[in-house]
Parts: sequence; structure tokens; C-alpha cells
Amino acid sequence: MGKISEQVFALVDPIARRLGLEVIEVLYEKKFDGMNLTVVIDKDGGVTIDDCERLHRAIDAPLDELDPIAESYTLNVSSPGIDRPLKTERDYRRNLNRKISVKLYSPRDGKKTFSGVLVGYDDDAFTVETEKGKQISFYKKDTAKVEPIIEF
Repeated sequence: MGKISEQVFALVDPIARRLGLEVIEVLYEKKFDGMNLTVVIDKDGGVTIDDCERLHRAIDAPLDELDPIAESYTLNVSSPGIDRPLKTERDYRRNLNRKISVKLYSPRDGKKTFSGVLVGYDDDAFTVETEKGKQISFYKKDTAKVEPIIEF
């Protein structure tokens, strides 16, 4: 996280927790409409638009006081979305027993992409079971991207 993201996270996280929300990440990035500060939140059972609005209102004034950003920016409060890459313990817990896709930095057995059902995880690694019933474990540090496979 950059300095601005870290400052905003430190300010916003306790406010979010008082509202029963968890701050997943804070992103400060240039988009087509200028600079955007996005606070991504989650909670058990999922985030509603009302949760996003409540936190937005609760952090607006404290952010103005902290004033971590010199230029103008757009403040967004967002849910992680169903296709959010797995990054946190909560992400792994939410996707346990669901199909995921794993992309590696370096090939393993000649492949960089794997898929299967997430059957276990800990702080350092996770295990998927392929369609053929084979269990494969991966170290999180070796993965470029881990994301849910959304099937409709």
C-alpha cells in the first residue's frame, strides 16, 4: 500500500469496525475521471448499498480533516464484488468448497493456470481439488492471481 492508502486505512478502519464492517483495502489510483480513493469493505452476509452509504457519510468529514490528498479526488466506498481475487483470510473462507482459478508466476508441471475446488487453506498456502480428484497445494507467495470461477 502507498502512503496515502495506509493513512486512509488507519483513519477509516476503526470507523468501519464500529459500523460492523471490515475494510478490505484502500486504493488510490488514477482513472478516466481523475484521481479516485476507493475504500473496499465487507461483512458477513455481504455488503449492501446502505452499508456503503453509511460508511461514506461517516468518513467524509474525518477525511477532510486528515487531508491526506492535496489534489481533488472522488471518494468511493465499494463492496469487494463476487469476482474479487482471493487476498485475505476472509476471501479464502468465503470461497471454501467453491471453484477457483489459480495463476502462477512460474510454470508448475508445464502449466501456469490451474482450477479446482478450494478444499483448504492456511496463512501461507491453500489446496484445490481438481475435477479428476487430485489435490494440489500452492504457496500463496507463488500465485500471481487467485480468483473465484463464477458459474451461472
